[in-house]
Order: sequence, then C-alpha cells, then structure tokens
Amino acid sequence: MRMPERAGALGALLRELATDRRVVDEMVEAAREHSPEVARLPTAENRRHVAALLTAGLASFERLAEPSERDFAEARRLGADRAAQGVSVAGLLRGVQAGRQRVVEIALDRGRAAGIPDTALLDALLELGRYASALERALVDGHHTAELELARTRRDARNRLLRRLLLDEAGDGHPGDDLGLRPDDLAAFGLRPDGRYHCVVTELTDPARIAAVERQLCGGGALFGTVDDRLAGLCVRLPPADLADAAGLVVAAPARPLAQAPALHRLCVTALRAASRAGLRGLHRVVDLAGETALAAQPALADLVSGELLAALDPADEFHRQLASTALTYLDHGQRLDRTAEALHLHPNTVRYRLRRVQELTGMPPTLAEPGGRWPVPQTVRWWWALRTWLDGDPGLAPPHRPAK
Repeated sequence: MRMPERAGALGALLRELATDRRVVDEMVEAAREHSPEVARLPTAENRRHVAALLTAGLASFERLAEPSERDFAEARRLGADRAAQGVSVAGLLRGVQAGRQRVVEIALDRGRAAGIPDTALLDALLELGRYASALERALVDGHHTAELELARTRRDARNRLLRRLLLDEAGDGHPGDDLGLRPDDLAAFGLRPDGRYHCVVTELTDPARIAAVERQLCGGGALFGTVDDRLAGLCVRLPPADLADAAGLVVAAPARPLAQAPALHRLCVTALRAASRAGLRGLHRVVDLAGETALAAQPALADLVSGELLAALDPADEFHRQLASTALTYLDHGQRLDRTAEALHLHPNTVRYRLRRVQELTGMPPTLAEPGGRWPVPQTVRWWWALRTWLDGDPGLAPPHRPAK
C-alpha cells in the first residue's frame, strides 16, 4: 500500500479508531460475549488491555514498517496477565478474535462512509490481519511462558511445603509440634490443619515420570511433590491401584495428624528400601512391612547376626548362595517343605537335602528340615534376618571371620 493512501483518509480513519472509546467498548463487549473466561474479569481490566493493543496495533500499521518486538510487548504482557488470572489460551483467543472481528466490521463501515475505496480498505484490512495474527502468536507466547513460570513457582512452593511437613525442616521435630505452619499455608494446597493424612512414598526418581504421576495424584485433599529426590506426598485416600502401579513401588502409612508426618515419612522411607530389596511392586502398607522395616533400621546388628550365624558360607560360592536362598524361602513359606518346593520349582527331596546341608555348614537347628518341625518366633526372625542380610550382601566379599581365598 502506498504512503499517500495511509496518510490521507485511511490514516485519519486509523487514528479515529485508535482514539475512539466507543470502539474499545464494542471490542470489549464482543470479547466478553464470546469468552466466558474473559467475562469473569473486571470490565475495566478488559478495557485497559484492549485499548493498549488497539493503539499499539494501529500505530504500528500506520508507520509503514514491519512490526518490531516492541509492538508485541503489550500482547505478551496481556498473555502473561491472563495466565496469572487463570484464563486459558483458548478462552483468551476467543475473546481476542471476537474483538478483532468487531473492529474490522467498524473499520469497514466507517471507511465506506468516509468514501475510501473498497480495494484500499481490503488491502489495509488484509495487512492488518497479518499483524493481528502475529499479535495472537505473541499473546500465546506470553501466556505459555507465564504458565511455565507459574507452574514452576507453584511446584517449588508445593515441594517446600512438603519438605516442611515430611522432613520437619523448619520445626523442632518434637511430637505434637504444629510444624510452624499457618492454616493459610496448608489451605493454599488443599490441606487442613486438623486433617488426617496418609504419608505416601514412592520409588520414582525420574523427573519426567514424577511430573506425569504427580499431576494425577494431586487434588482432592492430596498433595504430592519431590522430597529427597523421590515422589512423595500426603493424601486423604490412598492412591488407586493403577496409579500405584505407574509409580512402581509405593509405601503408605495409616492416616494420622499432620504433626506425625515427619516420623511417618521416615518409617515409609525405611519400609520402601526394605520392600525394594524384596522385589515388591505396587502399593504396600507400612504396617504390613513392619518386620522388614524394623530389621532394616538396624544394619549394624544385621551384619553381626549374619556374620555370626552364617560365617561358614562363602558369598562367592554359588552353591552356598543356593543353600541360603532355599533356607530363606523355607522360612518365607511358613517352614513348609511342600510350599517351598513349589515356590522354587524343585522336588521336595532337593529342598530337604539343601536344608540339611545348610544345617551341617552353619549349625542351623535341625528341626528346620524335620516333618512338623517349627522354630520359636525369635529364632525364626534371627535366622531369617541373617539369611536375608547375607544374600543381600556383595557376593564378591569374603565371608566374615574367614580369610579370603
């Protein structure tokens, strides 16, 4: 388009549109009518942004120059503001496009009334349309950038709150401590000071997988985030089975007041390690892992028990490992020969032979392989603990109390 056309009647029309409050009002009305999300905002807020966009857009168009980044700065600010106000990209664009359509209709009507040729109006509106498309891209870019920043900020705040609750970072760790949190701190993330929540810890440590599962777990009285590099949280109801499966291994404590969350989190982490060593998957309650959790909390004692009871076994000897694994499976299956043989896919005589070899090497009580033989509970726990600890150790290490071969 040639400069004279813009400098004459067309230029006057553009200046009139940019300064006419009625044009802004009609654009705002159209935007609010076509976008319920925009309509929820104060009318004055809508007017301010529409007026700024219209003025910047028409001024850029009249300059006969390619739009610059400065021309789109207001659009990006508008996109960011709408993201902060909770307006979706779709809702934002519906409002903008409705306002754009209305200003085009007004420009056509006033241009024809001013005697501007239709071809000149068409050329101007086509060029204005290209600018409007670039403006919409700037709106979306500003909205998207702000959304990412808001999400990061909220995620950081959520993780900070969870660390306060689960790690007692700001409290003194005493039972009954309110953790120094105000009701508003909790309410911002859907928690109540008097609520009772399950402490949940998962084995997820991959940030991409954490983000995917976290989005599904949060909400409805649940708060999840990254604590000590793993996905953990608090919830009123336990996660459903499919989400627990998606998280791999999940350990949950019974619902208790928030003041008990740090102690419960420590228990859950210990139970998670014990369950992981046992190869468990899915959701497990910490009370069902009480034995394994209690024993896992005493690693020094575990080494002593294992070293004393199984000193004759060589961790690097595969046959010795088979013997220990068979004895552990026997204890895991209620000291039943038939169930042990079924679990190991062995003949019962093979199981009996291996158990007797363990007895010969270690001095394990002979009642273990006798029909109907049962150990007292403390003795069973002691040998089960020793076998589990020994099998979990490094096969390349020499056995305790014996020189390396």
